[in-house]
Amino acid sequence: MRYWLVKSEPDEYSIDDLARDQTGVWDGVRNYQARNYLKEMNKGDLLLFYHSSCRPQAVAGIAKVIRTAEPDPTQFDPRNERYDPGSAPANPRWFQVAIAFVQKFAEALTLEEIKRIPALKNMVLLKRGRLSVQPVSPDEWAVVLKAKNQG
Repeated sequence: MRYWLVKSEPDEYSIDDLARDQTGVWDGVRNYQARNYLKEMNKGDLLLFYHSSCRPQAVAGIAKVIRTAEPDPTQFDPRNERYDPGSAPANPRWFQVAIAFVQKFAEALTLEEIKRIPALKNMVLLKRGRLSVQPVSPDEWAVVLKAKNQG
């Protein structure tokens, strides 16, 4: 099993939305490194669900991968804002994974709190903050859960 962090703007799709829906797809990724990470995900991998572009930015809960990478259909739809005319169904450029809600933290772990935890100083979130899908080491995962009294 591997661990990941995925980012979403909560006014677009929040942990509460995923809790309501129970399952969803992580689509719309248009960064090659983030896309490659999506393609590395396996069924059962766990995700830190991070609220970005808001105050406070924070890890809001946990989700899990329930279906591995498959072509993101939004890339082929000219009416969709995520349409990519350079991508073809025979050779798709962008992928999505299906996810399921696991839990919402009673209190989110804020970016400021993460920055103050020495064991998280090398987290990709702090090194390449703009990346919307990123790996989390098993040790970092354990520290985040411990910080939220979840581990």
